Amino acid sequence: MAGRLPDRDIAAIRERARIEDVVGEYVTLKRAGADSMKGLCPFHDEKSPSFHVRPNHGHFHCFGCGEGGDVFAFLQKIEHVGFVEAVEQVADRIGFKINYEGGGTSVQRDHGTRSRLVAANAAAHEFYMARLGEPDAEAARTYLTERNFDANAARQFGCGFAPAGWDTLTKHLLRKGFDFKELEAAGLSRQGQRGPMDRFHRRLLWPIRNLGGDVIGFGARRLFDDDTMTAKYVNTPETVLYKKSQVLFGLDLAKRDIAKGHQAVVVEGYTDVMAMHLSGVKTAVASCGTAFGDEHLAMLRRLLMDDNFWRGEIIYTFDGDAAGQAAALKAFSGDQKLAGQTYIAVAPDGLDPCELRQRSGDGSVRDLVARRVPLYEFVIRGQLAEHNLDTPEGQVDALRRGVPVVAQIKDNALRKAYATKLAGWVGWDDIQMVVRRVGDEARKNARGPASATPTRRGAGAERDASQPVTPPPAALPSPRDPSLIVQRQTLTAALQYPAFAGPVFDSLEPEAFTHPAYKAMLAAIAGAGGTGKGLGGAEWVAAVADNTDDLTMRSLVSELAAEQLPVKTEADIPRLVTGVLARVQEAWVGRQIAELKSKLQRISSTEQPEPYFALFGDLVALEQYRKSLLTQAMGNSSDFNNGR
Repeated sequence: MAGRLPDRDIAAIRERARIEDVVGEYVTLKRAGADSMKGLCPFHDEKSPSFHVRPNHGHFHCFGCGEGGDVFAFLQKIEHVGFVEAVEQVADRIGFKINYEGGGTSVQRDHGTRSRLVAANAAAHEFYMARLGEPDAEAARTYLTERNFDANAARQFGCGFAPAGWDTLTKHLLRKGFDFKELEAAGLSRQGQRGPMDRFHRRLLWPIRNLGGDVIGFGARRLFDDDTMTAKYVNTPETVLYKKSQVLFGLDLAKRDIAKGHQAVVVEGYTDVMAMHLSGVKTAVASCGTAFGDEHLAMLRRLLMDDNFWRGEIIYTFDGDAAGQAAALKAFSGDQKLAGQTYIAVAPDGLDPCELRQRSGDGSVRDLVARRVPLYEFVIRGQLAEHNLDTPEGQVDALRRGVPVVAQIKDNALRKAYATKLAGWVGWDDIQMVVRRVGDEARKNARGPASATPTRRGAGAERDASQPVTPPPAALPSPRDPSLIVQRQTLTAALQYPAFAGPVFDSLEPEAFTHPAYKAMLAAIAGAGGTGKGLGGAEWVAAVADNTDDLTMRSLVSELAAEQLPVKTEADIPRLVTGVLARVQEAWVGRQIAELKSKLQRISSTEQPEPYFALFGDLVALEQYRKSLLTQAMGNSSDFNNGR
């Protein structure tokens, strides 16, 4: 058993890890100013990116759902692992060897942990790939070659073969040091009547990987007619690693091309993904063991980062039959903003991409994607095809069917455009009449009860990317409160740039902050040793967070650590920090001046000359101090704060 993780190693791993690289495996990040990157949050559904990463500070925060933290917290949340497991994952990524207190190096792992299950799957994959070359795997090789997949293609996609023996893989992995409980937890083995046995037998296998490239499960296809015990395709059962609604086959290979080309092609099977990629369409993915659903869609949207209406395409390769029509209707009735970016590609004669490549070559697969049809058009024309448009009766029936469908399009300009197209497709001469009927139907829908038109979470109107989706907790001030902006920027500067905030910040009195949460934040910073402690980056943020047990305050630490200060370049940071420190002091001195003036009004200079002139002297001194602070503030930060 490994010993305790030493604090010095945790700090070193946190400092060396590039949080933007780790987060970038799951989210497409774009530059958003000095030391700030943003993307669509992986922890909640959103249209505009409010998820921010601060590379120099090793921190992330979503201003929509409030999730935040360092690189370890991100992996804990996204991979559903514990803290120790997250630290070990990051250590493995950067090649850091942990010197456990009372244990060995980081190659040691507790039995049953996620990393052990990943290792078991990797060892199983290596075994399956090697067995594909054995004589008993001839049927698997034939299956691939008959579909124009050679040995190089099989290696590229990691194809393998599960042999006929009931426990061949299990015995192999037990000899490698894994125990049965781990193999069972990984979905590789199960308990049979005569003892442990393999999950897969006599099947062609494809490895299913997560976004980081780890093998987390397998998809298996039947090869032999006498294999009647299970379905044609079976997958690894749900495990700690493998959640079928949260994984897409081929996404580890396609993610960079999806992000770069702003396009994702959704196909139905493993061989379809292979055919697409080998034909040059490297953005193809497929669901594994379940229908393509909302969680799959959310994964693609984060990579596409479709914060602009015309940014990105999702192309479905549906069959042209009734099942394809039903799938298209489901997509149509979903997120309307995304529906405007969704296309359908239907191969001739109902062929799937693998069959199309077999029959007509790579170029035909690329042409299939190039000939994609907008989802709106596919759905509308599919319904019109059920009517005889050569007769007046058929035209009227088609309009009655088509008008309500077009009226569901939320975008006004698109709705009018498709109303015009509808008239043309039906062959109706009075175009304006069709446009009016569609408009009337759309207005009727808008006036209907909210329950009649359910919307998916996040499908509301556009909002500013920095605005929270839900109001902040009652204990926290609004980040937009103009009376508190300078105080907020001061605390943000102390968290993100402690070396610049320095002794001036540490000398601030609690009275300089008027909101209880900001006073508590000042206390947490002081409790962590103050900005003069010499810490920085994620280590400093973690130290501050550790000085409060209040979850709301921890959320505020995360929020401020990721918040973008109003600067254009890193070179502007020192001037901004000096400016906001001067302004927060000036505001505090201003409040003291107001109190002194109030006291002077209550004292008579003739009846109480001594206390009066003492207070007056203090007032003059404070006015002079305030004037110097104003000069300093205006000279250093006015340019920045005006744009806040």
